[in-house]
Amino acid sequence: MSRGTSAGFDHYITIFSPEGRLYQVEYAFKAVNQSGVTSVAIRGADCAVAVAQKKVPDKLLDADTVTHMYQLTENNGCVMTGLVADSRSLVQRARSEAAQWKYKYGYEVPVDMLCRRIADISQVYTQNASMRPLGCSMILIGYDEEKGPQVFKTDPAGYFCGYKATSVGVKQTEANSFLEKKLKKKQDWSYEQTVETAIKCLSTILSADFKPSDIEVAVVTKENPKFR
Repeated sequence: MSRGTSAGFDHYITIFSPEGRLYQVEYAFKAVNQSGVTSVAIRGADCAVAVAQKKVPDKLLDADTVTHMYQLTENNGCVMTGLVADSRSLVQRARSEAAQWKYKYGYEVPVDMLCRRIADISQVYTQNASMRPLGCSMILIGYDEEKGPQVFKTDPAGYFCGYKATSVGVKQTEANSFLEKKLKKKQDWSYEQTVETAIKCLSTILSADFKPSDIEVAVVTKENPKFR
């Protein structure tokens, strides 16, 4: 077995390669892009917006049942990118954790704490040979009473962070550079500007004009903090 190659080191999730890499975790990141979907989330002055492509893989499917947006609590929701089955499993776990938090503390779980909990769970999947990392990435949006609008993202490795704007998926690099240019000029966007920028970002990187059935948009605002 030659050093410096992945041969043999990608069989188990718990084994590091000589360069200090965990190949199975890197493959999980590639699985996120397998769906061919790109999602974008932006935090405005008093709102948070998430936009995702909506691809119905089969004409026989009921388009209403195909979604990447999931409500987790009354005020928090997420957009999932990656393998749909893994996404649903993680959403179910997030809902369970949010319900436990409310039962224990008597108030709704803040976005950052929920994201931290999901990231902790994902991280455990990377160090246990009896599990595999989930091939999906979660972007959470919500409105915090103290901190205002929030956008958080967690990945299969268990890393999480808060963002002004972020993206996940096939065209992630192009979307991030587009958002960086926009954020350099202005940051405190109104609700309309935030939604418009998110949709324009997807439209630009995919070089496509969208019909209403081609995208999904989720928002939370100061006036109406409910995820919708």
